[in-house]
Amino acid sequence: MTDEHIIIIVSALGGLIGGMGMGGGTLLIPLLTMCSGVEQHLAQSINLIVFVPMSLVALFIHRKNGYVRLKAGAPIAVFAFAGAVAGSFATGFAKGYILRACFGGFLIALGVYQAAKITVAAVKKHRTKSCVECDGAPHTVK
Repeated sequence: MTDEHIIIIVSALGGLIGGMGMGGGTLLIPLLTMCSGVEQHLAQSINLIVFVPMSLVALFIHRKNGYVRLKAGAPIAVFAFAGAVAGSFATGFAKGYILRACFGGFLIALGVYQAAKITVAAVKKHRTKSCVECDGAPHTVK
């Protein structure tokens, strides 16, 4: 299997996972750098290029379903665009190992946050039980 095949397969997996709601870049970037030897700059560029059509399709679908509030989203979009442009210029000055370290740190922080969020939800679910004697009304167990 050639590098081109690996890149196509990894990109398709990243797009599939991105379509499910998880950021495809969390899979795409590490797989491109580890499996096919793509440099960090190029892997992040590929991720950003793949992100544009996926986000446009998602925006269209969410807008059609009435989930988009343009007045609330416009300021966020402006600052996100400015941050993306600034970040693009900043990566031009960064070495690959710095980008890998920053991205790795981001993934670790995201993993810790998600684990904490799941743990808190599980504890809350465990504390709130359904009581048969109270007609199934939920109450807090102390």
